[in-house]
Amino acid sequence: MSTENFKIKKPYRDRSWTQINASNSWAIFRIMSEFVDAYEKMNKIGPCVSVFGSARTKKSSKHYKMAVSISERLVEEGYGVITGGGPGIMEAANRGARNAGGRSVGLNIELPHEQGHNLYIDTDKVINFHYFFVRKVALVKYAQAFVFFPGGFGTMDEIFEVMTLVQTKKIDRIPLVFVGKSYWGGLLKWITATMLKKHAYIKEGDLDLFLLTDDIEEAITYINAFYDQPNHELTPNF
Repeated sequence: MSTENFKIKKPYRDRSWTQINASNSWAIFRIMSEFVDAYEKMNKIGPCVSVFGSARTKKSSKHYKMAVSISERLVEEGYGVITGGGPGIMEAANRGARNAGGRSVGLNIELPHEQGHNLYIDTDKVINFHYFFVRKVALVKYAQAFVFFPGGFGTMDEIFEVMTLVQTKKIDRIPLVFVGKSYWGGLLKWITATMLKKHAYIKEGDLDLFLLTDDIEEAITYINAFYDQPNHELTPNF
């Protein structure tokens, strides 16, 4: 065999970071301060429902109007409303909570190209975050139910995060409501046909973790019925 067939391998070379800022070591203190601030404020607010959906939803949209209405009903049932603090569905949910005289909470994220929080959040219940993952913890920890309106990547991120936490029992089962059959139907059909039936990557019981509806009262009844059952307490999730 010719020696040409044996190529000399180049020496192994570790790759290094292009840049390391000294401030990275101090970032942990900012992260800790965001957790402490959120925990201290949210602990005092009481049971809430987190409402998710697109920041791009227009006020003329039926889903904007439904988010206002369902939040009004949640307040009437004794819950506060938590959102990501921005426009669109988040604004609608905070608006509904404000209309009904309830607790309107906004967990706002600092983004380079967007305005600040919407105007329907209680002034003492605006919490600003630099880190998405800290904000996500606060959105999940204090929610007694989750309502998902049509949305994009951010909404999808929250959906699968919450469903994974429930599925793996990292948090106890709590009500998950998808509002918008025409919007969510395709996704849920794919989950059933592909994830469950074709590949068996989830269990049949995982499809029982949520409600899909277009009816506000059905959503409210679903949430209330859950907490009417024994051993389903109103408590932070972890």
